[in-house]
Amino acid sequence: MTEQDTFVAAIDQGTTSSRCIIFDTAGRIVSVDQQEHRQIFPKPGWVEHDATEIWAKTQSVVAGAMARAGIRREQLRALGITNQRETTLLWDRRTGNPVHNAIVWQDTRTADLINQLGGELGQERFRERTGLPLATYFAGPKLRWLLDNVEGARERAERGELAFGTVDSWLIWNLTGGVDGGKHVTDVTNASRTMLMNIETLEWDQSILDEMGIPAAVLPEIRSSSEVYGEATGQLTGVPVASALGDQQAAVFGQACYDVGEAKCTYGTGSFLLLNTGERAVASQHGLLTTVGYRLGKDRPVYCLEGSIAVTGALVQWLRDQLGIISSAAEIETLASSVEDNGGCYFVPAFSGLFAPYWRSDARGVIAGLTAFVGKGHIARAVLEATAWQTREVVDAMRQDADLDVTELKVDGGMTANNLLMQNQADVLDVPVVRPVIAETTALGAAYAAGLAVGVWSDLAELREKWAADKTWHPAMDAATRNREYGQWKKAVSRTFDWA
Repeated sequence: MTEQDTFVAAIDQGTTSSRCIIFDTAGRIVSVDQQEHRQIFPKPGWVEHDATEIWAKTQSVVAGAMARAGIRREQLRALGITNQRETTLLWDRRTGNPVHNAIVWQDTRTADLINQLGGELGQERFRERTGLPLATYFAGPKLRWLLDNVEGARERAERGELAFGTVDSWLIWNLTGGVDGGKHVTDVTNASRTMLMNIETLEWDQSILDEMGIPAAVLPEIRSSSEVYGEATGQLTGVPVASALGDQQAAVFGQACYDVGEAKCTYGTGSFLLLNTGERAVASQHGLLTTVGYRLGKDRPVYCLEGSIAVTGALVQWLRDQLGIISSAAEIETLASSVEDNGGCYFVPAFSGLFAPYWRSDARGVIAGLTAFVGKGHIARAVLEATAWQTREVVDAMRQDADLDVTELKVDGGMTANNLLMQNQADVLDVPVVRPVIAETTALGAAYAAGLAVGVWSDLAELREKWAADKTWHPAMDAATRNREYGQWKKAVSRTFDWA
């Protein structure tokens, strides 16, 4: 098979949709297919997905991308997976049926359980072993909730009848045969988001399982991010399933952040900023997460510090869908550009608490500084600035924790199309902000990791050569303005505390 006939596919299973993107050996996109899935809100603060629907739509987009590319499965050298992280599934190994809807990463139903688990130690109880604070965000407590609240689940789990996984595990199990011998595995990046894996040993931590009340029999095997887990069945029969990376770690890989000190931020529903700290797992003292960035085969793992921001792009959607101030997301840039500044208005979108660097589940959203002067243009600008300031807080925490200076920020995700936001981001960080030519860095990272596993690409140096900048924004804000505005933002954030 020639290089022109060789392709790698990536399944990108996200919070709102599933996509399949096919790449050629130059890392260029050949075809894309995408379908949205339902967002299920049974109660305030509860967010669920239908895992069966996700699997059906995943199969559909794979077929669609193959048809659009006009290629045969024999031309696919490998398949990689990247996925929404922390979203938690529990299914029957015999029937393949989920015992409950998937509990999504945004879901906050475990708040009381978190307080119970924390006890006198609070958020820090598991941090030394897992790199994570106790929070509703992570998968382990969601699994405990399912075991406690789905009738018969705990007993069936202890008997080995049920399988737990994040979305990567669910897809790999189904892709490789499901009830007929499907591989029950996860990768180190997704496992590092469960609060059940020891961040140093990269193995399930029995002491945490005991403390959290989770039977080991439900857990998948932890593997590297780039290796062949098994061969696909069905429409992709014989294609090696050869990578899995949580979506934010996949973006690190796709953005070629392979050296210590390199950082990327992905702007989506929320925003996620990761800083490569190399083979050192840096324990955060400033509200960040210590996470596995990636692991290639049997190589040593590469760690990252991560700042997770709950609401960024979702705030633009809220402005559109709940308030009707804009009719499309793209309109916000025009509206925000109609005014010179925010008019003294600051918007802190703590709709269900604040993630990094605060981890305050008691916080709720605030619009501060309102006067009769403020109009919808100022509010639109404050909405965009909220993303930039939240990112600044995370970068400041990273600089303190890792003693590394972030000198440039690589960016990706839908919001990077907003030039006003990207300029504002460069201004408040006082460093250049760089968008790559290939914007689909999450899927690209999964494809790169899968291709490395089967020899499509040789090493990281070859992948780094493929990365190229599309546009760079340079800071243009004077220090006095930056410091004054940051102080006002911090004041607005403090108003969100102790609300719930």
